Amino acid sequence: MSENKFLKKLFQAYYRENKSKIPIIDLLEHREFGFLYWDKSGMMRHLGFRDGKNLKDYLINNGPKHVYSSGSLYLQPDHLDMNKKQYQGCDFIVDIDVDHFETPCKEDHDYWHCKKCGKSGKGMVHKCPECGKLKLENLNWICDICLDIAKREVVNLIYDFLFPDFGISENDLKIAFSGHRGYHLIIKNKKMRVLSSDDRREIVDYLTGDNISFEILGFKNLSLNMSLLKNNIGWTKKIISKVEEILNNYTNDTIIQLFKSKKFGLNDETIEYILNNKQNFLQTLWNIDGFGLKTWEKFLNGIVKEVGVEIDEPVSIDIHRLIRYPGSLHGKTGFKVQELTLRDLDTFNPLDENNKNLDPIIFHSDINQKIEILEDNVAATKIKGQKFGPYAKGEIIEVPHHIAVFLLCKEVAKTV
Repeated sequence: MSENKFLKKLFQAYYRENKSKIPIIDLLEHREFGFLYWDKSGMMRHLGFRDGKNLKDYLINNGPKHVYSSGSLYLQPDHLDMNKKQYQGCDFIVDIDVDHFETPCKEDHDYWHCKKCGKSGKGMVHKCPECGKLKLENLNWICDICLDIAKREVVNLIYDFLFPDFGISENDLKIAFSGHRGYHLIIKNKKMRVLSSDDRREIVDYLTGDNISFEILGFKNLSLNMSLLKNNIGWTKKIISKVEEILNNYTNDTIIQLFKSKKFGLNDETIEYILNNKQNFLQTLWNIDGFGLKTWEKFLNGIVKEVGVEIDEPVSIDIHRLIRYPGSLHGKTGFKVQELTLRDLDTFNPLDENNKNLDPIIFHSDINQKIEILEDNVAATKIKGQKFGPYAKGEIIEVPHHIAVFLLCKEVAKTV
């Protein structure tokens, strides 16, 4: 039996045995659905379902690799012509995925290989450091560190932006672990549902801090000081609060590391000056000797990057975007797309969750399975408190069933 046939039957069994637990999203009959399969290439979309029973029967019969539904609402969601679906609006969708931003753990578990010059390495790169080409093969992994960073980003989004700045209520939010490298958040708010793509672009810019104007925020008025600007709201308050947090609460070593990072890119002399003049930074803005306009802007841009939320911007802007269906299985891990409340999110640990009702690792088992590694470098995997790997190509290993499923789904192993 091929790996794909094996995984398809496994996914079918999950949907059959958990039929009553698969959630039914609101207004399901107005949502477009899309699927990727184990035995077919490309996505099948423009599908609709009358009710939850039809959807669940489809999942059981087909055991798809990936399951998606639209944030958009249509009168005819299954029409093949987008212009004839009769669009009614779209929920605001946010995808926070560690694929899109740097985390320190990527130097340990992410691998890349340049198909042009053959150079290989670890970490996150956008182009080959050897030949400069973009033809890279990436093997991205997950760990507690990067998933916790993604979770904190969700928390920041909700408590630092959505609640105070947009007046979004908890009842408007649907939060889910994506089943792989991040989290999804859907805002089901009638006012946001009618926003155009251009409107959503403005919201995204606000959340990320892109295209921010320091002049409009008041940071270029040389007569002002921190105490006057602290009474402002929105991004002005966020910037000042972050400056205070860094200079008051961070150790000097942490500050040096932060200011030397790509976000700031400050030189040693500038960093030393900041450390020796912390109180001046907390009291006045531009009237500090040795700091010109360009230096200040560089510093403030770094602060904005620290405060802004890292999101997959096209997902939030696109009014026809599909998002993973809650309760479905992720074909790259075998993990469940797990819905969460805000209270759940606080302690949720997708790789070692104690609450069985929230545990996304649904194939957890002590029974071992023999598989063969197909990739040159397979990073160590720590799941349920146990570490497996790292592995190299050609190794034949025996691992618990859920680890075997994970490695098969990641396409780095085959059954023996």
